[in-house]
Amino acid sequence: MAQSGDSMELSININAAQVTTAYGHRALPKLNEELQSEDLQTRQKALMALCDLMHDPEYIYKAMNIGCMENLKALLKDRNSLVRIKTTEVLYITASHSVGRFAFLEHDIVLALSFLLNDPSPVCRRNLYKAYMQLVQVPRGAEEIISKGLISLLVRKLQGEVEEEFQELILDTLVLCLREDATEALNSNVVPILKHKLISTNENIRSKAAHALLNVSISRVGKKQVCQFDVIPILVHLLKDPVEHVRSNAAGALMFATVITEGKYAALEAEAIGPLLELLHSPMTVARLNATKALTMLAEAPEGRKVLQAHVPIFRAMEVEPHEKPHIAEALQRAARIAVSVIEFKP
Repeated sequence: MAQSGDSMELSININAAQVTTAYGHRALPKLNEELQSEDLQTRQKALMALCDLMHDPEYIYKAMNIGCMENLKALLKDRNSLVRIKTTEVLYITASHSVGRFAFLEHDIVLALSFLLNDPSPVCRRNLYKAYMQLVQVPRGAEEIISKGLISLLVRKLQGEVEEEFQELILDTLVLCLREDATEALNSNVVPILKHKLISTNENIRSKAAHALLNVSISRVGKKQVCQFDVIPILVHLLKDPVEHVRSNAAGALMFATVITEGKYAALEAEAIGPLLELLHSPMTVARLNATKALTMLAEAPEGRKVLQAHVPIFRAMEVEPHEKPHIAEALQRAARIAVSVIEFKP
């Protein structure tokens, strides 16, 4: 690229409809040529047009077939900040479509984008985080981020980014990656970092951090770390959060963390039973399920079983509770039956 500099100026507004009208079926090939131009403004204008065109999956498919993705990858290294910004914007728009996610995987875009995690432009980083968040909506996308060893970098960025919007986007990405495999995250200090996010004043960050801890706690190592870093008392505190989805995710994290003995007693010591019982009346089905399963785990400890025996009628009522959706009724009834059997177990 002959021209450099960080000029953010672009004096001409580009209309994608005008581009397609002017060039017809040659619109994409023409723009692809312009992406490779030595002239800075030509590259910028081509990217502006692509930002509009790539909302249509048909154009994404065509772009893949003419080498556009490789040229976009090259532009991620451009010295001009606006070029990098518009390139990442094109890519996050692309990743919002299934065919675009396939293009990411085919052309190794995930790794190429990762070199901009420390880009000085916040807009560029926002676009990058949006692209990753879109990509992990499918398991293969999450697996790609994991296989490229990017989880530790994202965990570090979660700790380092000041913008709450960026933290939310990173958490959205991590939640789905952790569901696939939490190993790298657990080796990257993720639990204490997520613990800190649990006390954020931003309800979305609290909720997403609790959701991430839910997925971290699926593995035994994750459960042990949640206990080791004294996260359980904060999760119990969040059971009384004013926001319903925060309470639900906190109960979900406790549901897994209390599988191990250390987790059970940490939750009992933090007096988790009371707020979990309250959550059984939540309007959110998933919150009720999480609470029921967490209480079942606590009932496995003699101290928990003793307290919960007085509340068996609540679970008995849930066993026969109807619901307009049969699969939800079945899930709640089954969870309640298991809870009763554990609470009434006589050693």
